[in-house]
Amino acid sequence: MKKRQSVKKAAKCFSRQIELQIFALAGVMYLLIFSVIPMFGIILAFKSYKLTSGVGGIFTSDWVGLKYFVEFFTDYRFSELLRNTIVISTLKMVFAFPVPIFLAILISECHNKFFKKAVQTVSYLPNFISWVLVYGISSALFAQNSGVINQLLVNAGIISKGIPFLTDPDYFWGMTVVLSIWKSSGWWAIIFLAAISGIDSTLYEAASIDGAGRLKRIWYITLPGIKGSIVTVLILSIGSFLGGGMVGSNFEQSFLMGNTVNNATSEIIQTYAFKMGMAQGRFSYATAVDLTQSLISIILVVISNHVAKTVSGEGLF
Repeated sequence: MKKRQSVKKAAKCFSRQIELQIFALAGVMYLLIFSVIPMFGIILAFKSYKLTSGVGGIFTSDWVGLKYFVEFFTDYRFSELLRNTIVISTLKMVFAFPVPIFLAILISECHNKFFKKAVQTVSYLPNFISWVLVYGISSALFAQNSGVINQLLVNAGIISKGIPFLTDPDYFWGMTVVLSIWKSSGWWAIIFLAAISGIDSTLYEAASIDGAGRLKRIWYITLPGIKGSIVTVLILSIGSFLGGGMVGSNFEQSFLMGNTVNNATSEIIQTYAFKMGMAQGRFSYATAVDLTQSLISIILVVISNHVAKTVSGEGLF
């Protein structure tokens, strides 16, 4: 009897929230179709699959075990690919991560509503520009002979000839970081702005009465108030470390901006896997490379979450 009543109560509650349940169901279906079901393809990493065998080849191809994993780790370019991936991601974590926090604090401290909205809008609009267009803009600005920046520097007499920003291997890492900051900082600042808006305004009033200046209010109220958001974003960034962390885009930048001249510093694990899979048709090998990245990302998420909970008491789970 009690079980029947609980079922009726649950059904009644469900009917009252039917709109919310439909939205939730749509999200679950999206994850199932585009995230869970495609994971079945990871078995290709352990099989000798060829495209000519079709879909059925996924089930009938011969098992090869860890053959492709061993091949990847013993590849003569493995150390170079790993170095480029880690260096680019580390530079983005170090230089790009603090920028949205700093930008959010600056915007929140601005009391001119029109200027505040204008800066916020202008800062997050680049996020909606595709990396193909960003590469086109960077080519127009930084091309060695025809780029606007180089022409201005040459005409001003600062340099005698254009600097090869887009082809010199020594400039590639710096260019990826600068472009990532420009494109993504404003978008991520929205998260921290939302966290700042949730801080009790009476804390700032009380601090002002006690004589605390703006910098002290930021240090003792704003930063502790958004600590949870910072930790959450940091954990997610570390989890996607091999892809570029919070600002991501390692693959897009290396694929679009990489060329035969700067290949020594532009080729990363993601572009290597893509070229091996799509250009050479070695889908099993490419799957093994990407599966390795996924496993590393999971390990990084677990470790970073544990460290964050130990140090600050905040974590994802």
